[in-house]
Amino acid sequence: MKILFIGDPHGDIKKIKKIPTKGIDLVLITGDLGKADFARQFCFENIKREKKGLPELEYTKFETKKVYQEIHNSTLDILKHFSKNTLTYSILGNVGTNMIKDSKVKKDEKEFKIKLPYLSKGISKLNNFYLVKNVVRNINDLRVGFLEYFEDANWVQDFKPSDYGKRLKEARKETAKAKRILNNFKDINILVCHQPPYGYLDKVSSRYNPPKNWIGKHAGSKVILDYIKKYQPKYVFCGHIHEGEGKAKIGKTKVYNLGVAGHKIINL
Repeated sequence: MKILFIGDPHGDIKKIKKIPTKGIDLVLITGDLGKADFARQFCFENIKREKKGLPELEYTKFETKKVYQEIHNSTLDILKHFSKNTLTYSILGNVGTNMIKDSKVKKDEKEFKIKLPYLSKGISKLNNFYLVKNVVRNINDLRVGFLEYFEDANWVQDFKPSDYGKRLKEARKETAKAKRILNNFKDINILVCHQPPYGYLDKVSSRYNPPKNWIGKHAGSKVILDYIKKYQPKYVFCGHIHEGEGKAKIGKTKVYNLGVAGHKIINL
């Protein structure tokens, strides 16, 4: 079976269309499907404002609709491209995750008194595509574990975001849940996850203009690292820290950070 692994597409359809798909039997994607440039810029601007003691910028009706449309349209473009001819699976990353929830869309429609696109409805109409969450799938005799993005407590402790206490409390819950999920991924061939294991392919650089105090820190997950060391799946594919694109080895496990719309083809 010929498998095509795709790093976080982020709506970069031009780059995606250059990836060879002839003879591919299966496509697996590491999350962050859509383009969220506007939301990212808005987020980093508020981080800078916080450090200067300035009030946080609030989304307006116009900005909210722009964020939704950018992520919705670009996500569907990516998924239609792959699932048109090939069985395709993807997890969710940290970009656009809330917009897959109908309850979140309805809440924002009510608050801003606007009509917003429902990403879940668009995805439900696709053939050959599965959005998978924290499960193991048996695909042509391969066992593939899909772990969606979670906020690891070690990230909150190291990066100290705003509302630190609240974020750490929530992250500890998510971390405990991720540990329980991974304990059920004991005998798999491939792990598809969003963030890299801590200390491997996960160092933040200045390349994408993050806050200065983030640069040089490791942003991966210690939970994922511990899992790999203990269970040694044959392959791990991830993204999230785009500047960490590359290959590493942890014991017998080959780890690939595929960056932004990077790819790897493997015959299994």
